[in-house]
Amino acid sequence: MKPIHVPEEIVAIGESLIRFVDQEVVPIESANKALLSSDRTIFDEKGRFTPEVEALKREVRERSSRQGFYTMFGPEAIGGGGLGPVAAVYLNWVLSAHCGPGRVLVHPVVIPSPFTNGLSPLLTNLSPSVRDRYLPDLASGEKTLCFGLSEPDAGSDVFAMKTRAVRDGDEWIITGSKQWITNGPYADYAMIFAVTDPERAAQRKGGITGFFVDTKAPGFSVVSTIPIMGQLGAEIGILSFDGLRVRDDHRLGAVDEGLKVALQGVNTGRLGLSATCIGLARWALDQALAYAKVRKTFDKPIGEHQAVQILIADSAADIYAAETMLVDCALKLERGDRALAETSMVKLHCTEAANRVFDRCMQVHGGMGLTNELRLEAGYRFARSMRIPDGTSEIQRRTIARELIVSGVNF
Repeated sequence: MKPIHVPEEIVAIGESLIRFVDQEVVPIESANKALLSSDRTIFDEKGRFTPEVEALKREVRERSSRQGFYTMFGPEAIGGGGLGPVAAVYLNWVLSAHCGPGRVLVHPVVIPSPFTNGLSPLLTNLSPSVRDRYLPDLASGEKTLCFGLSEPDAGSDVFAMKTRAVRDGDEWIITGSKQWITNGPYADYAMIFAVTDPERAAQRKGGITGFFVDTKAPGFSVVSTIPIMGQLGAEIGILSFDGLRVRDDHRLGAVDEGLKVALQGVNTGRLGLSATCIGLARWALDQALAYAKVRKTFDKPIGEHQAVQILIADSAADIYAAETMLVDCALKLERGDRALAETSMVKLHCTEAANRVFDRCMQVHGGMGLTNELRLEAGYRFARSMRIPDGTSEIQRRTIARELIVSGVNF
């Protein structure tokens, strides 16, 4: 992505970010190559990151925080850098395009999502007196967060959630479970959303409230991790609440208005995820181009065969279209435009385009593309998984169509 419409200061941050990874993170990876080279040593028998890997992730988080990268997307009101959608798109893209997939200590350890870790915008909804107790450890990377909204029967349909919170004096008692929670098995604190007014929730008019929870509190438990697509362990998991008590001053925003809180940062988060996918796709295309120049069949480089040229050309077209959409949508969000349909288009196109690009680039590499050594298969698995979180491709299509039909969006 050429930095058109990206301010020079953001480009400079991108250059510093890459230097940080090369100078600070790569030496840690190299020194722990045996530990980080296989799922069998990255995860334990329960599918959780081993204590050694967790310690390395914390070290990278803390180094990133000291350099200002870890908190650069956090709101200025709580001590973050306040960088907006254009920066989120560009910097996530730069990091992914440079580093590629399968780097346990890079993404999202260096720059977290708006929902997990760091200075999440959702924290602005905590009362200042409570918030200030937790911010230093979260900003430094010593402590981490998770975002608990999804449930087994309530993914895209949030109002189908079954987790309940009942008031008891100055406390709330939470009962239920959450599933597919990123960083759930490891988080020190959780932002949990529960139904507090079943009637309003049934009418889809609110009735959901958010709470800031200490994961060590009685009644909070991690049921398991959820390994996906060829992995022996996972970052995501299932959480359970059995009579979990939370003080009312740890509430996230107003009672029954938690969905508004939960949706803060969704658009920027989806663009960041999309930029990560396309950054990885650019990395994959670079690998395919390099290979096409040196691998020979029938006495000439495979890049001279038309079949391979088609795979490369189609991948480049997918990436160029995605990068253009990303910057255009980010600029709209930066101006304060609603851009709901556009954000869904970006998430839909970027995740599906990344799938196509990785598939083609693996094909260019032939049998080598299937090996773990080149990391293409790791990128392929990641890209495939990204068509589901933050709204499936089908939900994005639904949102786009509804915006066009109901609102008459002119994008």
